[in-house]
Amino acid sequence: MGAVLVAALGISLAGCSSTGGKRAEDARKAAAAQGKAAVNTPRWTFAMVTHSGEGDSFWDIVRSGAEQAAAKDNINFLYSNSDEGQQQARLVDTAVDKKVDGIVVTLAKPDALKAAVARAEKAGIPVITVNSGSAESKEFGALTHVGQDETIAGEAVGDTLNERGRHKALCILHEQGNVGHEQRCAGAKSRFEGDMENLYVEGTNMPSVRSAIGAKLQADPSIDTVVTLGAPFADAAVQARQDAGSKAEIDTFDLNAKVAGALKDGTLGFAVDQQPYLQGYQAIDLLWLYKYNANALGGGRPVLTGPQIITKDQAPALEDYAKRGTR
Repeated sequence: MGAVLVAALGISLAGCSSTGGKRAEDARKAAAAQGKAAVNTPRWTFAMVTHSGEGDSFWDIVRSGAEQAAAKDNINFLYSNSDEGQQQARLVDTAVDKKVDGIVVTLAKPDALKAAVARAEKAGIPVITVNSGSAESKEFGALTHVGQDETIAGEAVGDTLNERGRHKALCILHEQGNVGHEQRCAGAKSRFEGDMENLYVEGTNMPSVRSAIGAKLQADPSIDTVVTLGAPFADAAVQARQDAGSKAEIDTFDLNAKVAGALKDGTLGFAVDQQPYLQGYQAIDLLWLYKYNANALGGGRPVLTGPQIITKDQAPALEDYAKRGTR
């Protein structure tokens, strides 16, 4: 079993290296071909409950990482999601009622999730928070948080805008009540030496998003930057820029294949990568390590997967990973 643990840890830690995505993909393919997990620990059941809306490609990447780690770790993996806070809390309650062995949950709307997380812990179910809720994770009693600190990520955006000589920016918030989104824009504004204004849009309606951004750019030609908080919204902002006849730079949080291509050809200025594949993969791996060996990472602080600023120079090296859905 010692040798098995070393092998499993080797695969897990490889996710932090430049070749980690490839190794994890190779491990998944090998497991699928052999029909076997990499360990012989019990068949535990872990549930992941996220605040994803339907059709969000970012969460497809998170889920893919979690599923591949689950296959390796002999885990029965359950996934559910809702972008409505109270419904997400009910999904956590459902996982508790099923007596799962571990829960991974996002805290985009922490007030709605607090009681459900407390119920899980009272039932003796270990909880790891992922992606959003780093500030609340420890307070809620989670083992650790895996993701990026949204304020730090926002500050990195503000610093990068300064370096790129930007002067007036829009920060596009596409999900009302998401504390992580507010923290991103607030962090960017705190470091940006120019003017930054928040623009709230209806994220479930892309034509409306495009229209709202375009109207703002038309009304104020001095806006030279638009920062979106998710990869799908970057494309809407690019279209809005064209509609308005604006020359504003479009920058975005999160990376996918389309964003990587747009960075490479100069359509986008930069992207903030928080490595969603790694978030899903490491969250499941850390639950397995806790169940198997009472291990915990972070020492009370979040395990950071970002931010990493990706520009035209770095995009080609990551494009193939993005196309296969691991970056």
